[in-house]
Amino acid sequence: MVRAADVLLRNNGGRVVLLRMPAPAVPGAQGEELGLATPEFQDVELGPVVFRKAESTATLLVSASAVAGVVGSLAFDSAEVLFETAVGVVVDGVVYVVEKCVASQARGEVYCYCVTLRAPVW
Repeated sequence: MVRAADVLLRNNGGRVVLLRMPAPAVPGAQGEELGLATPEFQDVELGPVVFRKAESTATLLVSASAVAGVVGSLAFDSAEVLFETAVGVVVDGVVYVVEKCVASQARGEVYCYCVTLRAPVW
């Protein structure tokens, strides 16, 4: 199911977006310990995804294999924790806020994540 979802996402407008994560803290840095350091972020590629935008919200369908790779490389416990920790998702230079993440499963195996995003208010 995971491979089928990857193929379907690639063929239906599959693209790559950036997941904006807070950068890890630097141990022993006095500025960080006192809260004086400027927060830093790192962008992690996430794809294949399909992005659909409505007026105030957007939906992102993300491959489970892509999420598993990011979860493993950043040492998170689960995809839910990953998306809760994320600052946002960068699509075409616009940062969308993650509202919720729902896993789609078949036969007990997650094959896709549906991430609901909130568009920025200007």
